[in-house]
Amino acid sequence: MPTSEGRLARHDGSRTGPHDSAPRPGPGRPTARPTARPAGLTVTLAAALGIWLVWWAMVTTWPGQRVEDRVFVTADRFQDVVNHLVEPVLLLGSPPWLVTGFLVACGIGLLRRRLAAASLAAVVILGSNLITQVIKDGVFYRTGLVGEWNRDINTLPSGHVTVVAAAWAALLLVVPRGWRPATALAGAAVTCAMSLATIADRWHRPSDVVAAVLVVVAWTSLVHALAPAGWAGPDDLGPAGGGDGAALLVITLLGTVAVPTAVLSVLAAAAAEGHVRGTALWDDGLTAYLGGLLAGCAISAFGFAVLLWVCRTAAGSRRA
Repeated sequence: MPTSEGRLARHDGSRTGPHDSAPRPGPGRPTARPTARPAGLTVTLAAALGIWLVWWAMVTTWPGQRVEDRVFVTADRFQDVVNHLVEPVLLLGSPPWLVTGFLVACGIGLLRRRLAAASLAAVVILGSNLITQVIKDGVFYRTGLVGEWNRDINTLPSGHVTVVAAAWAALLLVVPRGWRPATALAGAAVTCAMSLATIADRWHRPSDVVAAVLVVVAWTSLVHALAPAGWAGPDDLGPAGGGDGAALLVITLLGTVAVPTAVLSVLAAAAAEGHVRGTALWDDGLTAYLGGLLAGCAISAFGFAVLLWVCRTAAGSRRA
């Protein structure tokens, strides 16, 4: 006849509860990061608001148009010098390169057997470029207040910058986890090069460049927010550490570049309008021109810092 101790032992061994049935984390068990949906939606809304604010400030107001007209007039002074330097860069924004970026990003995803990631990359590239054209041709407008270049033709956002930024944003989705920091750095550099080229060769105004990067940030963040759980594969659900330190370093580095250049760009625009007192080293046109170039650098660094953070959060999250 079993003793009370034996009955108690069998009773305890068969008892289960909500805490006993849940798997306990161990050294080899993956841990989930916070959900990506709130982060992605927040970034999407913030970037969308940023696009509207840039359009309102630089396209619909006299001061904004005056500053960018000075950028354009000054760019005309240097165009003969920079044209042969930036022409190869501008080719990267042409339709053949759009197709090339699409095929490369999707191809990497398929080669890695990440069908979901490849599909999301395709949505990022196609959606970003489509949204840019819809906004440019069907949402925003321009009433020429100053200057003659494309006086009443809206050029915001820049299609060339969108092509490049969207391709590198898509690559963040399909490359291995450890490669994302380097991919974000390269994406920021190439986007910056395209931004500078379009401004220097008088293809676009600085506000067009800023809005284009924000379009890519907004759309890519929305795609991340709505992506299915586990789209990046099992590697990204592992414990933090693989590539996370490098990712945080790159995010910090890009942020360190973006903040001061953005401040200097705003100060340059204010100085060109006469709102900053002091001894100017250059005339108003050159001040505005340099400020416009700095705006392209700032938004490229900022955009890929945000995209790397959103991708890192989304890839390593689990959603019910």
